[in-house]
Amino acid sequence: MARYTGPKNRLARREGLDLGLKTIGSKSHASLLRRLNIPPGQHGARGKRKQSDYGLQLREKQKVKRIYGVLERQFRRYFEHARKWRGNTGEKLLEFLERRLDNTVFRAGLAPTRASARQLISHGHVLVNGKKVTIPSYSVTAESVISLKSKALEIPAVKKMIDEKTFTPPEWISRQGPVGKVDRVPVRTDVKEDITEQFIVEHYSR
Repeated sequence: MARYTGPKNRLARREGLDLGLKTIGSKSHASLLRRLNIPPGQHGARGKRKQSDYGLQLREKQKVKRIYGVLERQFRRYFEHARKWRGNTGEKLLEFLERRLDNTVFRAGLAPTRASARQLISHGHVLVNGKKVTIPSYSVTAESVISLKSKALEIPAVKKMIDEKTFTPPEWISRQGPVGKVDRVPVRTDVKEDITEQFIVEHYSR
């Protein structure tokens, strides 16, 4: 399974946005927030140039890819799949990304980041409707029940997430202890990140 293995703070600084790649409250997350407005690289502190329309579209595509941890080939497949459906292509694209199992585990508060959710899944710690699923891109549906194996509940980061009393899952997910349920398919208003999906549609439609 191809994935990005480089420095995550660099990705967030390139987009000038906290992409949710680091555990909130960690030292690395605090360091990121201090330097978020400084682009990476030797000349990052010199400021940003005014971007062209193409540049804005490209940056939006890159930002969304990095938020969800998807590489170009797979992201393009999601877009082409979304384009075949009736309605708004950009909104459908975000729906497909939200329905990824790794994102759903993260949204349900069963893992601190999408990367850690992917690791849980690939190591066989996640069950969907009682069956082990090891594919992070697996697409959940309404009424899917997601749970963790007992061994995963012993992982400190997971235990901390489950014990967090102030956590509130998104409206399309409900959670009771270490078990989450997809109550309905996510819609555009469920995505709270600052995303302009029309830029992505325009980028691939060039």
